[in-house]
Amino acid sequence: MSRMNICISGLGGQGAVTAAHLLAMAANRDGKFSISNPFFGAEKRMAPAESYCRVGSERIYDRGELVYPDVIMVFHPQVITMQKSYTAPFYSGIQENGLIIINTPSDLLTEEDRKRLEDLNVNVFNHDATKLALEIGKTELSTNMAMIGACAGVTKIVSLKALDGALQERFGKKFVASGGTASLDEAIKKKYKKKNDLLKANMDCITESYTLSEGWAEKQIGRASCRERV
Repeated sequence: MSRMNICISGLGGQGAVTAAHLLAMAANRDGKFSISNPFFGAEKRMAPAESYCRVGSERIYDRGELVYPDVIMVFHPQVITMQKSYTAPFYSGIQENGLIIINTPSDLLTEEDRKRLEDLNVNVFNHDATKLALEIGKTELSTNMAMIGACAGVTKIVSLKALDGALQERFGKKFVASGGTASLDEAIKKKYKKKNDLLKANMDCITESYTLSEGWAEKQIGRASCRERV
């Protein structure tokens, strides 16, 4: 298969749109074609928010809402527990042999959901991305980075090198001296150092999540079916 369709479902403020954009940028760096786009209603924190990333070995022309995803990433448990999703159930349209990554330390699925997904041979990975974000990124805001790493670690859709480059391209800017006073130059340098520290923490979060998720994938029967899509 020459295409992988990824749906990211979360709540406003979690960085779902940024995650889709970074995955698409990384795919481009790996020599693949990609498109990312957001899909949300009321623009406020904790409201349902979705974004999509399409990656393929051939040029992609379609965009907009993703109806039949190969991979679903759930950034917040409330997408499931409180049905904060644009579809019901949250995994509506998931393709056979697909993958669902849920940011949770425990199982949130009902017996009915579990049976439906088993019938489709869909693998479900419960991954405590928020805990990882707090431990490595030192902030809950790095949860999206941990989820990106999980997706890449399981599917191999993008490389760590490409993700690092995408992160630098998206958030890193070269230091430019102010051309003013020495004190202003020093202030800019400190700000730049903080940004570099943040970029490093986010990449560390991605890398650790990638490694953990890669280990999980290697133990799962049929995991190769998802890796081979692109």
